[in-house]
Amino acid sequence: MSAQTNTGAVLDRILEARRAEVDHRKRVLPETALRYGVKAATPLRNFSAALCRDTLNVLAELKPASPSRGVLRDPFDPVALAETLESAGASALSVLTEGEFFRGSLKNLRDARKSIQLPVLRKDFIFDPWQVWETRANDGDSFLLIVSVLEDALLCDLIALGRELGMEPLVEVHTAEELDRALAAGARIVGVNNRNLKTLTVSVEASFELIGGIPDDCIAVSESGLRTHDDLVKLRAAGFDAFLVGTHLMLSPDPAAALSALLISPPGTP
Repeated sequence: MSAQTNTGAVLDRILEARRAEVDHRKRVLPETALRYGVKAATPLRNFSAALCRDTLNVLAELKPASPSRGVLRDPFDPVALAETLESAGASALSVLTEGEFFRGSLKNLRDARKSIQLPVLRKDFIFDPWQVWETRANDGDSFLLIVSVLEDALLCDLIALGRELGMEPLVEVHTAEELDRALAAGARIVGVNNRNLKTLTVSVEASFELIGGIPDDCIAVSESGLRTHDDLVKLRAAGFDAFLVGTHLMLSPDPAAALSALLISPPGTP
C-alpha cells in the first residue's frame, strides 16, 4: 500500500525524497534488526497523558528549518532546547527527524529525549511500518501520521502497529473529510493542522471549524500558527486539549521565555 501522491508540489517533493531515503535505509537496516533495537529501547513515556493535564498543554517542537520559512535556528542545539523548554513548562516535545527539508534527524530526537523526562513525538512523514519500528528503536514515545498522504488501509495498519509497540500516534488532519477518515481509522489523538500542506498557508480558523467533529473521548491538538496566550486560551475554551507550537518558539531569541509567555497570562490580564 503506497502513500497518495496528488497532495501539492512541495509535499510531493518531500514524499518522493522520503520514499527514496526509506527504501535505501530498509536495505541497510532490515526490520529484523530494528526489532532487536526495540527490545533495547528505553521505557516508553506516556504521551497521551502528557496532553491531558488540566492546563495549557504545549507540545513544543524542535525544528531547525521548514520549507515555508527556511532556516529557523542556527546554531541548533536539541539538548539545550529540550532542557530549557521542559523547564519553561512544555508538556511534551515534538522533534523533526526529516533531514532534507527540515534539517532534522533521529539523533536530535535521541539526544533531546535523553536530556529530559518529557515524552517525545517523532515528527516526520511516516508511510511505512518500517518507520514505526524505527521510531520505537530510537526511543520515540509517539509519532505523527498525516491523513492526507495515507490511504485508509495503511492508516489503520500504522495506527495498529503503533499501539502494538505502545505508541499512540498523533493523527493529523486539515479538512472535515480527513477528520472523518481519521476517526474511521480509530484515531485517539487528533491533530488539526492549521497549515494547508498544499499551499503552506496558515489559518487558525481550521481548528475552530473542525473541533465540533472531534469526539470528547479523543485528545484534540491544535497545530501551527499559534503565537499568543490568548490563542491558546480561546482554543482551550473551544475544546482543544493541547497545542503544537514550533516556528514561533524556534524563531524566538529566547524559546523558554516565548513558551512562558504562551502559558502565562500577561500582567494586567483579568
